[in-house]
Amino acid sequence: MIPAPYRPSFRSLAGVATVTALAMFLAACGSAPHKPSSSQRRNPASAVPIAKNLNWSMAPAAAPPADAANDVLFRAIGLVGTPYRWGGNTPQGGFDCSGLINYIYMTSTGLRLPRTSAEMAALDKPKVRESELASGDLVFFGRGHITHVGVYVGKGRFVHAPNSGGTVRLDDLEGAYWKENFAYGRRVLN
Repeated sequence: MIPAPYRPSFRSLAGVATVTALAMFLAACGSAPHKPSSSQRRNPASAVPIAKNLNWSMAPAAAPPADAANDVLFRAIGLVGTPYRWGGNTPQGGFDCSGLINYIYMTSTGLRLPRTSAEMAALDKPKVRESELASGDLVFFGRGHITHVGVYVGKGRFVHAPNSGGTVRLDDLEGAYWKENFAYGRRVLN
């Protein structure tokens, strides 16, 4: 008599799959790190996430770098599309308006700004009119009191985290709402 073909049970297949997955996980944990590329060998910092490159301190920077306005501009543009979240201050968790500005300035210049838009507006930094704005200037909005902040990126445009349910975006100061509610700019970088 010929024996019936072996049909593994679900329980034995699950056990084999679990053991295989565990073995793969342990092998990955025990493997040697990957060999860095030639560009990473020339510039080891390129292999490290940006937050690890900064040697961050909670103390404000003594002065921003000479090319800080460009750094601010590129960092701001790079965050367009990040989700809005009230109280948020990271790309992973989302941003509110002041959290976005804080993140941009801290990661691109090392400057630590106050947490709220009203506190930023009260900084002892030069006020600038709309016609005098330069890349990297803070732009404030509100009637009677400041309720919103963005960062000017040039050519009449600014980056900001506008509202709940939205994303960080690039807007034009000439837009009806923004034109009507523009208060002033502040030059943080000089």
